[in-house]
Amino acid sequence: MAPNVAIVGAGFGGLCMAIQLERAGIRSYTVFEKAGDLGGTWRDNSYPGAGCDIPSHLYSYSFEKYTSWTRRYPAQPEILGYLEHCADKYDTRRQIRFGTEVRRAAFHDSQWWLTTADGAGEERTEAFDVMVMGVGQLNRPRLPDIAGLPDFAGVSFHSARWNHDHDLTGRRVAVIGNGSSAAQFIPRIAEQVERLHVFQRTPNWVIPKPDATFGPLATRAFRFVPGLQRAYREWIYRYAEATLYPALAQGWSAGLLKKRALRHLRDQVPDPDLRAKLTPDYPPGCKRVVIDSTFYPALTRDNVDVVTDKIVRIAPEGVETTEGLREVDTIVYATGFQSTEFLAPMEITGRGGRSLREQWTGGAEAYLGISVPNFPNMFLLYGPNTNLGHSSIIFMIECQVRHIMSCLPHVSAHGPIEVRPAAMAAWSRQLDAAMSRMVWGGGCHSWYKTPQGRVTNNWPGSTTLYRRLTAKPPLPAYQPVAAG
Repeated sequence: MAPNVAIVGAGFGGLCMAIQLERAGIRSYTVFEKAGDLGGTWRDNSYPGAGCDIPSHLYSYSFEKYTSWTRRYPAQPEILGYLEHCADKYDTRRQIRFGTEVRRAAFHDSQWWLTTADGAGEERTEAFDVMVMGVGQLNRPRLPDIAGLPDFAGVSFHSARWNHDHDLTGRRVAVIGNGSSAAQFIPRIAEQVERLHVFQRTPNWVIPKPDATFGPLATRAFRFVPGLQRAYREWIYRYAEATLYPALAQGWSAGLLKKRALRHLRDQVPDPDLRAKLTPDYPPGCKRVVIDSTFYPALTRDNVDVVTDKIVRIAPEGVETTEGLREVDTIVYATGFQSTEFLAPMEITGRGGRSLREQWTGGAEAYLGISVPNFPNMFLLYGPNTNLGHSSIIFMIECQVRHIMSCLPHVSAHGPIEVRPAAMAAWSRQLDAAMSRMVWGGGCHSWYKTPQGRVTNNWPGSTTLYRRLTAKPPLPAYQPVAAG
């Protein structure tokens, strides 16, 4: 008998899990989505210029080729449209409970008991055999720890919660943060605003984005030429593995990546003083590399200032730095997400009343980024140490879903299973050894790390290695647990 599966989140991960259950003929599942529509981060991040820095044909499911991509690098509306297409094609939308937030989950009597709340706050508790967490790593916006945030008299919002009702035309705007999101929306709003102050704490390495539209001929070829789309996807994947991954592993291409970024900076920023402000003092890849060809030109505009002075506080009139007050009427926080607080704010209680939050006090960890000791039949998608800096997270999610699907027959046959503590300990040792070879294992600050400096987000190996590891049979890494 097929297990009853709860899937939390209707983004790329949750939808992939639901689709594979459908394809296997398992329809005893429910997807819980706290928002009113599917899409996850691609629903939430609708800021001007939002898009992906992974090519379209790789940033998609391997089992669902899509011939409607209009660009080499997909924009947010196209990605969201792709997810809606997949949900409709595989008929998973009927299994999604929108507007339903999972607040608590507790394992007892050999099942997961999920407590959910609807939009009115009314709670409901239901039991499931298996729980799959598909909430990802980048879903809770983070505001900076700056004094006076509530004192600002103008309009302020986080880039992941863009205020589309607030017209920026002719405004004096401050952008705090300069990562990938900021690099995408700053060129768009710089053309509208009267004055734009970009507050930069640390410069990013930036390389050009070779974007292009697919013309009618290319579109028809992808649609009708047998094997072309698969071959193109495979070429993108192999290029990333062969050239980009070695740079992050401080291998042969690290110097080439740095030279490419410095040449891009020199070509697009003629002013030596501004160029000095924008030159990082840490190795490329230590923080996520920004891939964009319009960011630097926007920073050279006459109405744009790059501010490196330390912010003292947010005042009612604007942003006060060590050099004085910069008066603005709008503040956009491009300050990322609470990326290392996996599964928060949900309260997860495992076998024997074990709190996941307490177990992860030293930082989140999971076997293969998927399974956690003391938490039977709980599986994570895009969990700890599965993020990538060089390729598509969709590839990783598919590996994880295949692994979970291979666990389900064991659950049906033997009841709840969990990863063995010895397997988890061995996995942690292997991760630590591999992490020491990666560029982000150094001293730079990034969203990959906890405040204590532990890297909890990134995968320190190749994606081909991850595919091999997750393809191994679940046993003997897992063990059945006693009823109770």
